[in-house]
Amino acid sequence: QVKQRHYLVSKAVEEVQKIIQQLTAEISYKATRFQAISNSGIHNENIKVLAPSQFLITVPLRGLTGYRECQLRHWRYYTVHGAKLLSSVRDPEELHQWLEVEQFSKSLQQWHETDVNIDGDLVPAKVLIVFRELVEKSIISCNLSSKVTVLESFSSVVRVAVETSESQVEVELVPAVEIPTCWPKKARWPHCLKRWPSQEKVQCVKSLGFDLLARSNYHWQLCFSRAEHILMEGLDEDGGCRMKCFRVMRQMKEDVWCAGNKPVITAYHLQTVLFWTCEKYPRTKDWRCFPEAFLRLVQKLHKCVSQHFLKHYFVKNTNLLKYANTSDLDLVASKLAVFLENPVFCLE
Repeated sequence: QVKQRHYLVSKAVEEVQKIIQQLTAEISYKATRFQAISNSGIHNENIKVLAPSQFLITVPLRGLTGYRECQLRHWRYYTVHGAKLLSSVRDPEELHQWLEVEQFSKSLQQWHETDVNIDGDLVPAKVLIVFRELVEKSIISCNLSSKVTVLESFSSVVRVAVETSESQVEVELVPAVEIPTCWPKKARWPHCLKRWPSQEKVQCVKSLGFDLLARSNYHWQLCFSRAEHILMEGLDEDGGCRMKCFRVMRQMKEDVWCAGNKPVITAYHLQTVLFWTCEKYPRTKDWRCFPEAFLRLVQKLHKCVSQHFLKHYFVKNTNLLKYANTSDLDLVASKLAVFLENPVFCLE
């Protein structure tokens, strides 16, 4: 059953990636600011499988290099359509920041144009409007109308439904500024010397930098997909069972605890729980006995879901469950509690 599920998800990823690659190649041809996603299989860092039918794909932006963090100042605010607001709305959350074109030592002239830029600020809402129009036009010019449909959205995010041979998958397409040259000050990680990950791994992770995603009106969202990918790689070099625990937890989530097309708990939440647990239990002997290690992970997940609080692994002042539906979380918590009272492992 696990192998069959893994095969179906892998197949869906391949099909979706092939379609989105074709679509983004056409978008890139129409507008050089957007880059086509690469075709590097299921482990492509641009693709996050949040649930079997819910994907997040980042589309790199071209022509912005030499990033440097800027000093805080009085910021400007914009509507969803990129119009300037006269009064401030709210401070950015820990995972969010503004972005000025001047923060890049090299930038294409197109990033200075008013379709994406207001008074020097690169406005995510305006980038998304441009991107959405390109997606709609490219679906038609690539003859993909039978396979890809742009979904209606109350905000400026770009979501599409993709028909695969097995089912329909919802994909959020997110323009991303890739910044592989530095580590953001907001990510105070590791906050103290820990035995996991090793200092060598920490240096490797930090050397890969981060991304800024266009997922809101005026703030860009910090993203650490390359860092997370490296942490997941070689997780069991000491012969432990961390990945087995993660795979089984993911299976149990999808079968029992939190099924459905848009689950309140995604694979990304489980990955974050895994990182925190690895840090708390860094020793090889902590990961030798599967049932014991697995129960520790589920207990951590239960605590986070019950409290409606899961810290982002790199930016610790961010609660990944802040905007989740509380009644959905409570339902998952009750199912986890039932499991913990009488753990029955689904290992087939």
